[in-house]
Amino acid sequence: MNNLLMSIPDLQPEELGGINDLIKDMSIEQQQQFILLYSGKRKKPQEILLLTCLGFVVVAGIQRIVIGQIGMGILYLFTGGLCLIGTIIDVVNYKKLANDYNLTQMYEAARMVGLQR
Repeated sequence: MNNLLMSIPDLQPEELGGINDLIKDMSIEQQQQFILLYSGKRKKPQEILLLTCLGFVVVAGIQRIVIGQIGMGILYLFTGGLCLIGTIIDVVNYKKLANDYNLTQMYEAARMVGLQR
């Protein structure tokens, strides 16, 4: 199992703890399916930071759209990142945005694997 976890780039400690809790009762096949599903869906914090920084120059709110917060992304788009204040807050909190998104994707992947029994 460690080899599978090593295949996920930039795994955060919070993610590792959550993954270990979720997969402890899964079979090896389910664990492999979970890791494949989750690694394809997760976002690295650096990606969120890059997208947020692009919001200053190109399109405000793209980071929110990518993490599934479509309404907030459209609001940022039309208000210039809430007059750049929201974008600045997102630059500071990019790790939290990524971790919250990844946590949601982790549970979704676990549900998908659980349904495939």
